[in-house]
Amino acid sequence: MAIRILGTGSCLAEKEVSNDELAKYVDTSDEWISSRTGIKNRRIAVKETTTSMAAEAAERALEMAGKSAENVELIVLATVTPDYYTPSGACQVQAAIGADKAIAFDVNAACSGFVFALNVAKMYIETGFVKNALVIGSETLSKILDWNDRGTCVLFGDGAGAAYIEESDKGIISIVQGSIGKKGMVLNCESRKTNNIFVKDEINHDYLYMDGQEVYKFAVRQCPKCLQEALDKAGMTVDDVDYFVLHQANVRIIESVAKRLKAPLEKFPTTLDYTGNMSAASVPVLLDQLVREHGLKRGDKIAMSAFGAGLTYGAVVMEW
Repeated sequence: MAIRILGTGSCLAEKEVSNDELAKYVDTSDEWISSRTGIKNRRIAVKETTTSMAAEAAERALEMAGKSAENVELIVLATVTPDYYTPSGACQVQAAIGADKAIAFDVNAACSGFVFALNVAKMYIETGFVKNALVIGSETLSKILDWNDRGTCVLFGDGAGAAYIEESDKGIISIVQGSIGKKGMVLNCESRKTNNIFVKDEINHDYLYMDGQEVYKFAVRQCPKCLQEALDKAGMTVDDVDYFVLHQANVRIIESVAKRLKAPLEKFPTTLDYTGNMSAASVPVLLDQLVREHGLKRGDKIAMSAFGAGLTYGAVVMEW
């Protein structure tokens, strides 16, 4: 038995912000950003929310799959920027799209979130607990950024991607996941501090912090390593892969991964230049663009990989 993606969907925040426009508000420039990251534009939410973008992406995935929301049995939403501590974003998506029969909950694995959520949904289906699932990655990262910190605020964008999955004869072949909690503080965003009648009032709303060099070193080492492990587990080689669908963090990371795997850069499609880093949303958004605009066809072999805060990492090998 395999688990196959039958439909994908995505939603980007409407407002597009170029590097030049960002330079009006932040001490930076188009040359500084694009030369270091490959990012030229990103989408920034104004009216959209994590839930609204997730719901729109989910509906598009269902439409592609030819399925109805009322028959969805599981919704797993990967996000680090939910609209509420509770209820979960997945429960809000359930209400928004009318998937009243679905089990719904969130997963937090940062930029690796979609891969982690996909594996959770896969296991639910494999055990027979459910027959299908919506797996979503959605982020409104702009609300946790320090817009005076040019080292982080220029990197991120807001959007959502989704996939509808069911049991099939072909699909996911192997999945690899891992976490390195001891190094987790190199990329973090603190939640509310303890605040009650026994503790001095220290209400805190912190911003995203990133040690860029440490994250880069982690990514260029761990991403090709887990991809190779997933390929070995699948009994495949780099040459067997038609597309590598990587987390869209930095073009230099993508180029480094391609070089380490000795794979042609043409096999590494990107959205980075116009979306920025969308954390858990970046892999499913890229996958949806690959389906809708680049002619991904049934039988093509895909290797997906993501890495992020936690630290977390994961890779998936599948036949489309």
